[in-house]
Amino acid sequence: MDNLCCFSSVSQIVGGRSSGASGKGRSHQGSSKYGFSLVKGKANHPMEDYHVAKFVQVRGHELGLFAIYDGHLGDSVPAYLQKHLFANILKEEGFWTDTNSSISKAYERTDEAILNHNPDLGRGGSTAVTAILVDGQKLWVANVGDSRAVLSSKGRAIQMSTDHEPNTERGSIEDRGGFVSNMPGDVARVNGQLAVSRAFGDKNLKSHLRSDPDIKAADIISDTDLMILASDGLWKVMSNQEAVDIARKVKDPVKAAKQLATEALNRDSKDDISCIVVRFRG
Repeated sequence: MDNLCCFSSVSQIVGGRSSGASGKGRSHQGSSKYGFSLVKGKANHPMEDYHVAKFVQVRGHELGLFAIYDGHLGDSVPAYLQKHLFANILKEEGFWTDTNSSISKAYERTDEAILNHNPDLGRGGSTAVTAILVDGQKLWVANVGDSRAVLSSKGRAIQMSTDHEPNTERGSIEDRGGFVSNMPGDVARVNGQLAVSRAFGDKNLKSHLRSDPDIKAADIISDTDLMILASDGLWKVMSNQEAVDIARKVKDPVKAAKQLATEALNRDSKDDISCIVVRFRG
């Protein structure tokens, strides 16, 4: 799989299938480089995480595109997101002038396309955390669900995404006619089924869920050393600061991503683990 490529056409932006692999790449224009590690969890179903990690050329700008899509009830929705979400974001007319609004519109339009595509596609669902690095200087992070993005500034962890959990968004769920229950099990779930309050797809629960993203922007300055994107298979067993501390000790980002996945397994994470580490400076 070619993990480092530059395309002028946004329709060609796709990532690799996440099935227990690793890879790396680097910027052509700056000093940023990335590595990823993808490990199937212990659950008795196929890998449901997908990712995107690459640098592309668009309108004379270099964009770093990084994403984790953590699927549930199959892998059709994360596979669709891997192929279409970034392309839909970059197709928005206002992307270069109103990036925040363009990302939000693209998330919602992509969810509509999933739900309307065919009955089978919309039944499953997926979280998403996406990060767009513009010319190595500006970072835009958006997410729905509990996949997470964390920056390191001089070694201090800064969470750039919002974990969308049923207990924290109970009011929104109940306003839409749904409910939050810890039965069965001990995890809060929407209508007793889904452990996130925002997601792509999930047609049967969509009237009680949201798919609008939380979005944050950050300037990449000299203090900003790295970024971690990962599915909840990592974050269930590791704090933001612990992850940053581990990643900063390993200069090669693919080795850092592998180290994070290995540590999550050592801590008995049972979910799929997908992790991308981006180092902004060598």
